[in-house]
Amino acid sequence: MDKIHFSVLINAPKEKVWNTMLNKGTYEQWTKAFNPTSRYEGEFSKGNKIKFVGTDENGKEGGMISRVAEYRPYDFISFEHYGVIHDGIEDTESDEVKSWQGSHENYTFREIDGKTEVSIEADSTPELKEMFESMWPGALQKLKEISEK
Repeated sequence: MDKIHFSVLINAPKEKVWNTMLNKGTYEQWTKAFNPTSRYEGEFSKGNKIKFVGTDENGKEGGMISRVAEYRPYDFISFEHYGVIHDGIEDTESDEVKSWQGSHENYTFREIDGKTEVSIEADSTPELKEMFESMWPGALQKLKEISEK
């Protein structure tokens, strides 16, 4: 696994940035950079299952199955990925999934002079690294725009 890192400085308190990032309505806005129909199913609480899903151009549902590994409101949230959804079907057992199962995506929120730095550290397969590196900056810019309103 490769580690990828992204960050953005947002002119808003970390509570507002946290809520903007995780509330369903605003989550669906800033994550359009990944898929125009991005959404999540589940609740953000330690140990909970979360499905990050979207619909492809053929109307088929796909996405990631994750567990909230750590949850410290307004400071840190970590997701452990353990499965995928292809065509609406959950897969946690295939060799493909097992090759990256247990990878993490971590978000840290830190106040700096009244602004909030959001830092992301994520595990990525070499095959997906370039795609994530092209998508994450746009997603974070949108999170910044929405949070600063």
